[in-house]
Amino acid sequence: MPLVEGSLEASAKAALDPDVWHYVNRGAGGDVSVDEATAAWRRYRFRPRVLRDVRRVETDLDLFGHWRTPIGIAPSAFHRLYTPDGELATAAAALACGAPMVLSSRTTTRLEEVAAVINGPWWFQVYVMREPSITAATVRRARDAGASALVLTGDTPYVGYVPPTGTARPLPLTDELALANVAEHLPAAGVDDIWELIDQDAGITTDTIGWLANESGLPVIVKGILRGDEAVRCVEAGASGVWVSNHGGRQLDRALPTAQALPDVVNAIAGQVPVIVDGGIRCGADALAALALGASAVFLGRPVIWGLATDGQAGAERVVAAVTDQLRHAMGLAGAVDLAGLDPSLVLRVSAG
Repeated sequence: MPLVEGSLEASAKAALDPDVWHYVNRGAGGDVSVDEATAAWRRYRFRPRVLRDVRRVETDLDLFGHWRTPIGIAPSAFHRLYTPDGELATAAAALACGAPMVLSSRTTTRLEEVAAVINGPWWFQVYVMREPSITAATVRRARDAGASALVLTGDTPYVGYVPPTGTARPLPLTDELALANVAEHLPAAGVDDIWELIDQDAGITTDTIGWLANESGLPVIVKGILRGDEAVRCVEAGASGVWVSNHGGRQLDRALPTAQALPDVVNAIAGQVPVIVDGGIRCGADALAALALGASAVFLGRPVIWGLATDGQAGAERVVAAVTDQLRHAMGLAGAVDLAGLDPSLVLRVSAG
């Protein structure tokens, strides 16, 4: 089964400014978490069921919206660094695939413009900023524009340490693009450093879950969970879903791979709320393992960016469609005709060989 990497990743690297490429593919610290992410999914082996009628295999999903695939587009910042149409290209790809998309707080396009392209459900990712009124205003705008859920990123009280590249060049990103979604909420004068206002608030707690729900009236999914007890804590505080993620290895290096963390979180939640996962998923077999282990949906991060960098909307669309097609094929071979037919008995984790 072909992976969504290799030549696509190489094409993206060739297409992007070297500093943008470093920004996309970097990990924190020594890149241990980045290096382990994909290999951890490949430790799973399948125990397929046979002699089942698998002439028709469905991947439809109801999860804070109706989708044709459980393969979603994870939130990532600044898409106009990768393709001229930026988040509009990403949204069009999500629409074409019937895939859930999470729009980042750090978007280079106003959220209303992205919502107009999708013309249906989508989710909005939230960094709670040091100036909470800016966060409150943006989540209310997201609600009014049609967002069906909020995704609170909980693993980023501040940005993880990334070794320097040896150059002092900043990202080729103007303030106009970087502030596209928050500019209208910034004070007109009297602030020495507006970037301090929109930096992440390192003091938020589980109380933030209820605050966001009250501000928006939307369900809140907490992203960045790697422990079952932390998942339970968030659900008890009002989370409507939990998202197993180590932020693509960009925050705490040596954090547990999501492929290893997922079973503990699923067992702890015990079906109370949906569990979502990202991190190192590169093909339909990875997605099949995650869904069988109890994830409701799996999300792609870097592969979508590679697609955008290579061929804009069409490139991102091909990535999501390819993983969906691979998943559907693998489900049939495993004897499952729909997502409800996937369960932990289909997978077994093997030791490293």
